[in-house]
Amino acid sequence: MNHTNQIHEALVTKVMEALDSIRPFLQKDGGDIELVDVQEKKVFVKLLGSCSSCGISSSTMKLGIESTIKQRAPEIEEVVSV
Repeated sequence: MNHTNQIHEALVTKVMEALDSIRPFLQKDGGDIELVDVQEKKVFVKLLGSCSSCGISSSTMKLGIESTIKQRAPEIEEVVSV
């Protein structure tokens, strides 16, 4: 495995750990989150269950999910819901 792949794998691991830390809060409200992809400094996620149709999902995305990911992986600049 080359150095670039190792860096990418480490970044994906940090993102997954961040998602795992907030997953219980989403599941408590009948939702969940799935990591779709990590490309350079962007994370692509999919909100599932009740989160996909929740009226405050954009707030959850920015205030909860994005901030948690950025705390664990500061190199991430944006989290995008797909």
